[in-house]
Amino acid sequence: MTVTVSATLAVNEALAEKRRQGVRVLPLGFGEAGLPVHPVMRDRLTAGNGANAYGPVAGSVALREAAAGYWERRGLPTDPDTVIAGPGSKPLLYSLLLEIGGDTAIAAPSWVSYAAQSRLVGQNPVMVPTATGQGGVPQPDLLHAAVVAAREQGRTVNAVIVTLPDNPTGTVAGAETVRRLCEVARELDLVIISDEIYRDLVHPVGPEGEPTRVHSPAEYAPERTIISTGLSKNLALGGWRIGVMRLPDSEIGRRLRGGLLGVASEIWSSPAAPVQEAAAHAFTEPDELLDHIDRSRRLHGIVAGAVAEVFLRAGATVAPPGAAFYLYPDFEPARERLAARYGVTTGPELTGLLLERFGMGVLPAAEFGESVDTLRMRVATSLLYGDTEERRYAALAATDPLKLPWIRAHLDRLDEVLGELLAESPKTVLTQPRVSAPQTVG
Repeated sequence: MTVTVSATLAVNEALAEKRRQGVRVLPLGFGEAGLPVHPVMRDRLTAGNGANAYGPVAGSVALREAAAGYWERRGLPTDPDTVIAGPGSKPLLYSLLLEIGGDTAIAAPSWVSYAAQSRLVGQNPVMVPTATGQGGVPQPDLLHAAVVAAREQGRTVNAVIVTLPDNPTGTVAGAETVRRLCEVARELDLVIISDEIYRDLVHPVGPEGEPTRVHSPAEYAPERTIISTGLSKNLALGGWRIGVMRLPDSEIGRRLRGGLLGVASEIWSSPAAPVQEAAAHAFTEPDELLDHIDRSRRLHGIVAGAVAEVFLRAGATVAPPGAAFYLYPDFEPARERLAARYGVTTGPELTGLLLERFGMGVLPAAEFGESVDTLRMRVATSLLYGDTEERRYAALAATDPLKLPWIRAHLDRLDEVLGELLAESPKTVLTQPRVSAPQTVG
């Protein structure tokens, strides 16, 4: 099959080209954490730079023990022998899909790489809608119906992927939704793959500032749930490429482990040793890193909430963001106006218009498994914190980051763009042809 660049990477490249052309851009498309590396992690990586041996395929003992402790502190007792490390969660997921085989049920919407990787391994993903505010988890009743229907057609469906918290919606599915999904998975004998890479970035809520609790499927179906996480989001270490996967301590887990290690041995041999040493320290969660993560999720919550308010004022509908740095506004209320004014009737046309005319980079819902007619879009707010390390540190430290001039300038520009997009008397010329987003499904 033909594979194109991932949509999230493609929009980042498109915005970089706009900058080179001197266009003022709104970088709302790329899902990078947008924060500096904590000095402790820099020191740990430097200290490990002499580690140049391949090491165990599953990852170092120190890293696997530290990751096991990380899950233990979240109420999920973990044997280090059930942990496998890899160069990021993407290759771990790809290897897992290869090993499980058959087709996989995936939430619609969901992160762009789930369906893309599913197709890369020869699968035909089963897309199942989510409920509003319950992003990342397919609606259990619809999941049951979709899997049964697929099997009646002769297809083999062996797994379901969930994301807790969710990318692209920034919401956190509740305990009842997760519990019911686990009941369906057990009834239909589905392996559950739970991507929990945003788990530590649930926004503080309430007078005490406590985050909403994330309920993992491993609480309700421990024998069939595989958890994936890493350090690219909570510690903004995407470029370090390190991820860990927790297999169930069951017959399913033991069966999958051997195959996963076989695939890993032929693709990456072992994760980078210096990064493993630094990651082992991170997963022990020393106080200074916990404080850094607390500051990060507070910043993410404040800025994502402010961006959501701008979209609401413009007339879009949007579920309140509850985690990470995403929101998923819907311009369905403005459909008639967009069609009459710009000839825009699809999500890719709308996001293409925003990119070409206003320098605003966002991704259409079609990239996340929804219909092209849907006027929803994924908005990532984390690149608004500043374009230098100094500014990003200032954003982390600020009592009110919305008062920082560069963040305020982005918010004002967004208000201006959306206001002009839907104004009764727009300032821009309205006779341009339809603009389609780059074809970047990947």
